[in-house]
Amino acid sequence: MSDTSRDRMLRRIREALLQPAPQPAAPDFSAPLHPPLTDDLAIHFAQSFARVGGAFYYCESEEHFFDQLFIYKKDKQLDNLFVWEPELKKMLHEGGVAFSGDEANFIKKADAGLTTCEALVARTGSILVSAASAAGRRLSIYPDQHLVLARTSQIVPDIGDALGVVTNRYGDRLPSMISLTTGPSRTADIEKTLVLGAHGPRSLVLFLLDDAPLATT
Repeated sequence: MSDTSRDRMLRRIREALLQPAPQPAAPDFSAPLHPPLTDDLAIHFAQSFARVGGAFYYCESEEHFFDQLFIYKKDKQLDNLFVWEPELKKMLHEGGVAFSGDEANFIKKADAGLTTCEALVARTGSILVSAASAAGRRLSIYPDQHLVLARTSQIVPDIGDALGVVTNRYGDRLPSMISLTTGPSRTADIEKTLVLGAHGPRSLVLFLLDDAPLATT
């Protein structure tokens, strides 16, 4: 009896089934999810931060920061800038920048709060803050505008690196609140209407102070 095309097809299928199926390579869970950032981290951060709606101000020096902050306050008509961290208060006092250093009228007049941060994430443009500073939980969440003073030395490539900074700094006594802020607070209802400031600050502003050592010739 001669083979039909159907018989030949079935024979090839049986022969193929006798061969072990190729297996995919085992995943390398230790490999990074993203390619490493090789360029200037400050540039990466500024670009990512702008994409998520943050307002970015580069400061060459403390004097430049004072000027930038003064102009920002004037342009936005900020009469009530709350600052609770002792080092920040001392810095602004020396720079002649007016601020509210206590909690008097905070609930009624919290136009803006200025804080420091734990780290900046270049990949996502995020700011990592915690409750460990004197600013606590409220100053980065309650005011309409959250202003942050950070330094270029605080920029890390990815979120894991930022969490590593916190772990190395506090060990087994982690702050009670660690928050990764990526852009202003935003939400959308069932009709997909975007609303800013519903669950946090409507504006997120970063003053990045360049603390890189000067190059020597």
